[in-house]
Amino acid sequence: MKSEPLLDTAIEQFGRHGFEGASTRQIARASGAAMSSITYHFGGKEGLYLAAADRIGQGISELQTPVFAAARAAAIESREQAVEWLLRLIDGFAQMMLRRETETWARFIIREQLDPTEAFERIYRGAMEPLADTFVALLARIRNDLPDREVRALAVLFFGQALVLRAGRASVCRVMGVERIDDNTATLLRARLRANVHCILMEKLV
Repeated sequence: MKSEPLLDTAIEQFGRHGFEGASTRQIARASGAAMSSITYHFGGKEGLYLAAADRIGQGISELQTPVFAAARAAAIESREQAVEWLLRLIDGFAQMMLRRETETWARFIIREQLDPTEAFERIYRGAMEPLADTFVALLARIRNDLPDREVRALAVLFFGQALVLRAGRASVCRVMGVERIDDNTATLLRARLRANVHCILMEKLV
């Protein structure tokens, strides 16, 4: 993607300071780019902001998309296959929340969650919606005792368990008694998440 250092710096600065608080001059300086490159490539601050959102969406898609096709196929094969793929998806999402590079994405996205703009629509349509649709399709196959609205509510709450690993990082570390989420703590949290989700899914299967 063009101007990757500039976009990565923009994501970090917009995430920390918001659209109004971030300075394009500081973004250019920190990324080692000329101010003119922002106008040339993006047309100005708003264009840079939207391009930063597109880059986040692309990053999420690159991490999650490879399993979508197989997961969707599993939704029409068997309930057992749907369970396994749903667990893979939630674990993949949890792993993404634990990755270092998602810290800057999270700051940007949380601001957009609280006060959505066109940037949120781009991230949602480009990356979040395909993931959510796949997850809901799997969950509907597994928990066909639930109406659609309850399936969607359950999906939201499953994702919430994974999101806390990033959005609630400070609290997670405090509760777990660690300074940071190291490999052992991450493995434990992922295993507990999988067990929690599996237990709820199996309510219908037993």
